Amino acid sequence: MKQPQATERHTISVLVDNEAGVLARVIGLFSGRGYNIDSLTVTEVDIAQHVSRITIVTTGTPMVIEQIINQLDRQVPVHRVVDMTTSGPSIQRELAMVKVRGQGENRVEALRLADAFRARVIDATTESFIFEITGASAKIEGFINLMMPLGVVEISRTGIAAISRGAEAMEQR
Repeated sequence: MKQPQATERHTISVLVDNEAGVLARVIGLFSGRGYNIDSLTVTEVDIAQHVSRITIVTTGTPMVIEQIINQLDRQVPVHRVVDMTTSGPSIQRELAMVKVRGQGENRVEALRLADAFRARVIDATTESFIFEITGASAKIEGFINLMMPLGVVEISRTGIAAISRGAEAMEQR
């Protein structure tokens, strides 16, 4: 009997024309086939040429990831698809804002943990803090997990932004 393949988490960057409906088509590709999107970020990266970069984090077997990449590559407004997980060294970061309720001893502990994680206080009241933290997703998860017992009220995360290392750019075809 054949063993099921393990799922892997991949970060995929897609250069697309910056026009109405492109994001809906990309998301439709995922939802129509039952693929999950763990994280999604979009921004215009070339104003003159009206090109945007969509960064998608998804999970699947190697065969599913290959299918996703091939199907994305066939979309009409897509210029280039790169699997940042396998294409070579890349930097992946995320930003989170974490609101923590805190008074007395918990307040001191929250500030100590924030310092250890290099999180910045971006808002403070007598009853709470809002911390800003950037880094790898695992770092942010660790920070949130340690803050939970202190009274996390709310969390907002940006999703992953990724870029390849080195002098080369992710060029259009």
